[in-house]
Amino acid sequence: MSSDFEGYEQDFAVLTAEITNKIARVPRLPPDEKKQMVANVEKQLEEAKELLEQMDLEVREIPPQSRGMYSNRMRSYKQEMGKLETDFKRSRIAYSDEVRNELLGDDGNSSENQRAHLLDNTERLERSSRRLEAGYQIAVETEQIGQEMLENLSHDREKIQRARERLRETDANLGKSSRVLTGMLRRIIQNRILVVILAIILVITILTAITFSVRRH
Repeated sequence: MSSDFEGYEQDFAVLTAEITNKIARVPRLPPDEKKQMVANVEKQLEEAKELLEQMDLEVREIPPQSRGMYSNRMRSYKQEMGKLETDFKRSRIAYSDEVRNELLGDDGNSSENQRAHLLDNTERLERSSRRLEAGYQIAVETEQIGQEMLENLSHDREKIQRARERLRETDANLGKSSRVLTGMLRRIIQNRILVVILAIILVITILTAITFSVRRH
């Protein structure tokens, strides 16, 4: 379950990084390309929302004792999504203002907007870089967790094998003990039968001797 969440998480990190980069490029593009870029960003924002919904469903399937860490990460991603939507709205407003200024010939306001856009773009690129680093860190942590799980499974398999070997040895020892006890019981029964036979012979011998003795008198 957590592996599915981490897969969605990595996709979300890559997608939001692309969105941030495109939002930063919108103000610098020609009008025709800007319109196409805006439509592209809108589509990717919808894809990012769908990823968040999938991640939210995965978190609900995680046991309560392990859900806290994933819930905190979800809150962070939702805040990031809200920030992207706000940045996109600002970019679209700036784009509309720029088109209006070009139509009105207001070069001064356009220059101010461009400087503001450059500052915003720098911040967006920094956030994009941080998101990519976070995505890489998540991938590294996921790989480490996978390696630890494989090592634990290997140790568990060795323990199971040793337990099976001990069970086989115990079964063999029980078999030997059973054979020894069976032999002892057989010998005890044989000895008892021999004692009974000897007692019968002795009784017969005594009775025979008594009978002869009586007849002589």
